[in-house]
Parts: sequence; C-alpha cells; structure tokens
Amino acid sequence: MKNTCLCDSTSKLIQFTNCSLLRDGKIIREDLWVRDGKIVDPEKVFFDEKVSSDGRIDCKGALISPGFIELQINGGFGVDFSFNTKEVEKGIQIVAHGLLAHGVTAFCPTIVTSPRDVYHSILPVLKKMPGSKDGAAVLGIHLEGPFINPAKKGAHPENLICSLQEGMKTLLDMYGSLSDVSIVTVAPEIDKALDVIEELVESGITVSLGHSMANLQQGEEAVKKGATLITHLFNAMLPFHHRDPGLVGLLASDVVPAKGTIYYGIISDGVHTHPSALRIAHRTNPEGLVLVTDAISALGLEEGTHQLGQASIEIRNSRAYIAGTDTLCGSIANMIECVQFFHKASGCSVEKALEAATLHPAKVLGIENIKGTLNYGADADFILLGEDFDLWSTWISGQHVYQAEGKPQVRIIKVPEDIKPVM
Repeated sequence: MKNTCLCDSTSKLIQFTNCSLLRDGKIIREDLWVRDGKIVDPEKVFFDEKVSSDGRIDCKGALISPGFIELQINGGFGVDFSFNTKEVEKGIQIVAHGLLAHGVTAFCPTIVTSPRDVYHSILPVLKKMPGSKDGAAVLGIHLEGPFINPAKKGAHPENLICSLQEGMKTLLDMYGSLSDVSIVTVAPEIDKALDVIEELVESGITVSLGHSMANLQQGEEAVKKGATLITHLFNAMLPFHHRDPGLVGLLASDVVPAKGTIYYGIISDGVHTHPSALRIAHRTNPEGLVLVTDAISALGLEEGTHQLGQASIEIRNSRAYIAGTDTLCGSIANMIECVQFFHKASGCSVEKALEAATLHPAKVLGIENIKGTLNYGADADFILLGEDFDLWSTWISGQHVYQAEGKPQVRIIKVPEDIKPVM
C-alpha cells in the first residue's frame, strides 16, 4: 500500500475538486471541503470567514462516497475476534488496517457464542477507538450470542448457548461489561428475552433479533420493547411462510411505528442469499437494508489451505471450505464485493447501493449525523470510487490512508508551504 497522506494538514482547509459526491441520496457534481477532520460548508467559509482553501486536490473525476460501515464481521486476515483472546489488541489493529483496502472506515468487531471467560478476557480490552492512518474506527462490539435459539445455532457451538435464566443478571454475569458494546443479538422467543431487550435498549445498546425460531408475533413484541435490527436476514431463522412469515415479516409489519424503521443485515455475497431474496427484501423495505459481510478470519487471505485456530480452512474460487471437503464455513466476501453484488442483483441505483453500506448502518447505531454521510459537520471519512464501485483510495478524517495499487492517485494542485505529502 502506498500512503500519500497530507499528514500535517489537519488544521488546513482542503478542497477536493473534479469529483462527484453522494449527498442526501443524490450524486451531485460538487467540491468537498475538509478541515480539522470534518466536512465543511464552503458558503460559511466564503461569506463568514472570507478565506479560500489552503490546498486543492484534483480527484480526477472520482465519485466520493462516505466510507463503508461494517456492523458484523467476525475477523479477517487470519484474526478471529472470538479466538485470538491473548492478542486482542494486535488482532484488532490487523483487521482495522486491512479493512482500509476494502473501503471500510468504521466497523463493529463481532464476538460469536463463546465461553464466559472469553468474554471476560476480550471485552475489557476491545475498546471503541477512532479511525486513523493505522486503521478503521471501532464503533463498539457486536455480541452475537450466546443468548440464541440452539435450533438455529448456525455455526455457533451448541454447548455454549445459554438461556436468560435470571434475565439481565444472567447477561451481565456472562459478559462482565457492556461499556463498549454497541449491538447485542438475541433470540426474542427465549424466556425473559423481552425484559432484557428493554433494558439493553434503555442503556443505549442496539438490539438485533437473530439465530431464532421466533414467529412474527414474538418478533413484533421485541420491536415494541425497542429492538430495531435483524441479524443476517433469511439466515439462521424460520423461513418465510405465508401464514406466519416469522422475523422476515417484520419488514412489512404494521406494528413498526410510522416514523420508525426495522433495519436488517443481509449478506450479499452471492452465496448466503439468493439474488431473488435480495430483491424481495429490498423492494419490501429498501430503507432498512444494511449490507454486512459476516466475514470470518479467512477474509483477505490467499487461495490455499490455512490453519485458523483449531480449524483447517481451504480457500478456493473465492469461497472458504472446511479443508478437504465441499462444506462452506463462512463468508470471505469484502464490503466492496457485497455492494457490487447487491447493486447488480437488486437493480437499485448506485446511490441506494452505497447508502446500504454507509448511511443505513450509521442509522442503526444512531450516528448518522457524524458517520455514513458527507453532510456538513460530519467526520471526513470517505472513499474515492471509479466505475462499478472500483475503489481508488480511502480517507479518514480527511487523511489519505489507503491507495489502491494501479488506480488513479489524487493530484495536489495547490499546497501551502507547511503541508508536505508523505510517500
């Protein structure tokens, strides 16, 4: 990776020109202005401060989109968040850095169903952190289990799945701390789940419904308690049935408040979700669709056999299998591939495809004023794209943190004396 960072320019007013922007659901031909890591309203600069830009950057016709936000990722680049407990900080840095090459500027590391001591060793160390030249921002932990239905365990170890015997007390005893937790996945039909959902929501944590046998009514009761997200729609839940559509039915439920939205993660990798299912979900509830990769530790590794934890995994034809078999063992798609596949399968606009990986996940966490948008005052976390979502470069807080090999590099048209590009 070649880094062309304007590393000393954080207090300078930088104008990105010769570009298009995704803003307010539209692609517009307009310059992007950045200062102090934030997106700036140029009118206020012109009329109130009466100054011009300190530096101009030629974007060579690129489309500037907010950086991708990943709400469900189990690891990558050889790191498993639920397994590499002794090197948590090192592992998170490896993944945060690797994700820059996929246009991801913020993510929620996901811990799957694990023993109590794993939570107690990982959660105190796995902290929220801002994005930087070293990697994408950590927006908080996504705890996917162990309070799920064993009948829909997926790849989760059944012997570690737990009930909520004493409600919130059981949950807190299992996790130890919720201080840096942003999302908790729960099966709403298990005993005391509704009370726990209500308490989690009151504490500011997003509750997602998943790995569940819940019928529609049980899902609706959870929504009434404040649940707003569904974990990887269609996967690890009851299939849609016309007399009881299960959690899938929440996409069109009349229980959802008029101004509310049920968001749903969906794995758009061409393996976990059929294109027709993608189209059905998108046409039913386009504003709630959130692209997730649900990627495992094999993400970003080369084709061949790899020993990851206790498992031997073989990557061939861009898919991960248990070594020596044809059994799929998880997703290794990156977010760019998911956006591309979703755009093609759904027939949606470029704007909608990008918002499913930017604005919508930001809304899930209630941070849409600062992340997932290019509106004035938001963090200057963005990506430069060519045709067909081809990633050129990644920027965090207005700093150039990743340059794709062989892709157009931005050209500095005007640079103040105290701003020097670092190669």
